[in-house]
Amino acid sequence: MRDGHTRRTHREERDGFQVFLAEHQAKIVAVEGRSAGVEYPLDQGVVVVGRGPSVDVAFDDPEMSRQHVAVEYAEQGFRVRDLGSTNGVLVNGVRVQVGDLSDGDRFEIGHTVFQLVIEDAEIEPDVYELTDEG
Repeated sequence: MRDGHTRRTHREERDGFQVFLAEHQAKIVAVEGRSAGVEYPLDQGVVVVGRGPSVDVAFDDPEMSRQHVAVEYAEQGFRVRDLGSTNGVLVNGVRVQVGDLSDGDRFEIGHTVFQLVIEDAEIEPDVYELTDEG
């Protein structure tokens, strides 16, 4: 791991995202553009968005780069990171290279505006069936 390219992932970073997922559901929702109304779950630590083909969420949008942005879990929240796109990313109307996202924040890439939605996870209680044997 001393080659300068390999990064050791700290167990706490991975575990932190798993704890977050146990307590919350996170998604990005297209609120403007051809895909308006469609929800995309953030169920991985990093979700890459672009026009594909090697992305997690792909769009047919010539204004998006193939790998436009990464939406990443970071310290109890999310951030969007431009992956060297041609047209950039706006977070709440401001062009950024990396921008922190809170529940309700919007980011725009290409012709699509997304909103981050974080909800409490609906936890089903354990149900036990008791039988009266005897």
